[in-house]
Parts: sequence; structure tokens; C-alpha cells
Amino acid sequence: MKLRAVTSNRNKAREITAFFEGIAEIEHVPMECPEYRDDDVREISRMKAEYAYAKIGRPLIVDDTAFCIDALNGFPGPYAAYVHDRIGNRGILKLMENERDRKASFITAITLATDEGFFVFTGELEGEITTAELGTGGFGYDPIFIVGNQTLAEITTEDKNRISHRARALHVLKEWLMNDKDKNH
Repeated sequence: MKLRAVTSNRNKAREITAFFEGIAEIEHVPMECPEYRDDDVREISRMKAEYAYAKIGRPLIVDDTAFCIDALNGFPGPYAAYVHDRIGNRGILKLMENERDRKASFITAITLATDEGFFVFTGELEGEITTAELGTGGFGYDPIFIVGNQTLAEITTEDKNRISHRARALHVLKEWLMNDKDKNH
């Protein structure tokens, strides 16, 4: 099986490729999709898949991730990439300076586009916001998002690929692909 992972983010492409190692051949297509706006990350993922499939015309996956901080009423939500580009981790830590409630979550929606249609799979990871950046691995909000007693930037890529929001969505996709092989999807 061959899938194209459409993302301009090489880090995401590496995570997806590592996840499917030995299961499916992943081709990274470094295509920039429009930054659609919607409060639902599933809808954004689907719109990106429709755009990419119209351009490529072959089976592909795209994802979009929301980063939701409870004390900030779910901000930045599906606008996580935009907010990270503008204020970064330090800006989020500044916004959270006096907050006791540090709960946050990542929600990833992955859309599989085929000639059969568009199929959306989600994964969520709950954790907390740290008070300082910790770790040198990962990317994006990983150094300020703690699960258990480590940030996503402090754990190995292999461990992150087992527990992350993206891994959880990919796992649901993988199960669906494995169960639907005989149904010609």
C-alpha cells in the first residue's frame, strides 16, 4: 500500500513515515495547502484533503492539529500553527503565568482521501502546560506540553510516536485500513 503524506512540515512527515514503517509505503509530498479557518479541526483536515486530492488525484493523507488550553477557553485551538508562528512557546507561557489550571490537549484530525471518498480519523492527547520550556526534541509546542512527568520534547521519537495525538489518530486510520482491505478502500 502506498500513501502520500501531504504536509509542508518535514517533522510531521517523519512521524507519519516512522509510524507506518513495515505497514505502508509513505511518500512525503511537501505541498502547501491553504490555511482554512474553522473551529473544528476535523473540518479543516477534510478541506485540506479535498484541496490536495484535487491537485494530486491519488490516495493521500493530510492532518491538522488543534492545541487547546483549558484556562484560555480552548485557545489557540485549530489556530495553533498561526499562534505558534506569532508568539511561540514563550508567548503561551507568558499567557499562562498566573494560571493554576494548566490542563491542555492536542487533537489531531487525519483525513484519508481516496477515489472512494474522504475519511476522517481523530486522536487526542491530554496533558498540562509547563512553566518553562523543557527538552530539545520534538517540535512546535512539545517543549511546553507535559504528559506524565516529561514533555513531548524530552521523550524519544519512538515513545512520542506511541502516545501522541497524531499517533492515536494514525492508529485509528491503520486499524481502519487493515479492517477495510477486503472492502476495496
